[in-house]
Amino acid sequence: MIKEVIVVEGRDDIAAVKQAVDAEVIAVGGFGINAKVIERIKDAQKRKGVIILTDPDFAGEKIRSIIDKRVKGVKHAYIAQEDGIKGDDIGVENAKPEVIREALNRARVSEEEYKEIYKAEDMFNFKLTGYKDSKKRRIILGKELGIGYGNANQILNRLNRYCIDKEEFISAINKIEKSLGEKS
Repeated sequence: MIKEVIVVEGRDDIAAVKQAVDAEVIAVGGFGINAKVIERIKDAQKRKGVIILTDPDFAGEKIRSIIDKRVKGVKHAYIAQEDGIKGDDIGVENAKPEVIREALNRARVSEEEYKEIYKAEDMFNFKLTGYKDSKKRRIILGKELGIGYGNANQILNRLNRYCIDKEEFISAINKIEKSLGEKS
């Protein structure tokens, strides 16, 4: 059961979320998030908590970033790009209800202050950067950990910001290696 208020981009996303879960939903309406919407999100964060579920694309990341800077302690839920694609469109509105439920159940809090658990060298050591299949590995890792897609710096930041512990990380890396037919 989702107790938090879900923040999405638009009306189509609201419909998709409502098919997946019974929850209060706020749509921001794009980049130009006005002050009234931010106040609604702040109020929701105080009342119930907030989970941001934006499209797995640049616009979604930008909106997520804007909200995260203005409303502290929100949770972040991600769907994989492949789960949000329908034709030429990518978005939450294209995801199946079970994908949305899974993303919401795996939402993570973005810590304002965090320890540097992972370093850039870890990205290289685990083949998440600097290898021909690094992008594919990051996509799988993001989906496995529920932290979304991104370049090496974005993934590194999320690993630290969401305080992903080493055990969970290594387990995900082992699954990547298994899915790619590599030896652990």
